[in-house]
Amino acid sequence: MSTRISARELFEQQKEKLALRWLAGQKGASREIEAGDTRSRRPSLAGYLNVIYPNRVQILGTEELAWLDTLDSRQRWETIEKVIDNRPLALVISKNQSCPEDLRAAAEETDTPLWVSPKRGHELFNHLSYHLARTLAPSVTLHGVFMEIYSIGVLITGEAGSGKSELALELLSRGHRLVADDAPEFTQIAPDVLDGTCPELLQDLLEVRGLGVLNVREMFGDTAVKKNKYLRLIVHLTRPMTEPTAHGYERLTGDSGTRHVLDLDVPLITLPVMPGRNLAVLTEAATRLHILRTKGIDPAAMFIARHSNLLERSTP
Repeated sequence: MSTRISARELFEQQKEKLALRWLAGQKGASREIEAGDTRSRRPSLAGYLNVIYPNRVQILGTEELAWLDTLDSRQRWETIEKVIDNRPLALVISKNQSCPEDLRAAAEETDTPLWVSPKRGHELFNHLSYHLARTLAPSVTLHGVFMEIYSIGVLITGEAGSGKSELALELLSRGHRLVADDAPEFTQIAPDVLDGTCPELLQDLLEVRGLGVLNVREMFGDTAVKKNKYLRLIVHLTRPMTEPTAHGYERLTGDSGTRHVLDLDVPLITLPVMPGRNLAVLTEAATRLHILRTKGIDPAAMFIARHSNLLERSTP
């Protein structure tokens, strides 16, 4: 399902922050852009007035309006016509400047949204660029419990009934924080960053078998809930059919790997679920181990190196 946003949605989302007012083209409120609209072309999602490579949201600052005033009547109309023909999502005039009547008339006639804001051009550019990039960024919903453990985002996954929610509940009692239960949403906001959030419907809620739905904020306080967090590690719970007989390198390095999420390979650690195992302690240890590995400290590699050096010294 493609990610998209309409002019009306963008206006409502940024109306208060940018103090936007709608001047003309209200009938074009349903005009939309999709995530892939600019992938194969030079224009960006938002930028200053550009006729050659038109941006999806065209910002008209002092310089742009002054440049239009230098054109003769024919060139001016042709320029405005080019801007309108490229069907921008919206035109935005900065610093509450007076809107030229010919621009207002063209926007009204073609149902092109035309807004004005008291903000300066660079402020509009920064806010709109960031907001559109985040809104239209690739996203995916994964099944699991997303938590903040030792300041990093950890997604706990596993089959139904593997104990994800019970583990999350115990981690909450140990001072860690819940981001989302059951269906966290992840958005790739940068080439190497996946930002995880909770759907509004599930905000603050955790479902535990036998107890039903719990309100984590009411039970543990405001500090037990986190609005969003970057995904850095996945802990996958498995239920082995038989007693595990891991040997060799797996005994030393653990069951580690990666899981491909959108365009990123996220580190993954698999923990078998068996009677008598304290999964909360194991998950905390897995998180600490991941933090060490990101710093270049690998206990298994250190042990293997020590063992190799010992063998070399023992060999005559």
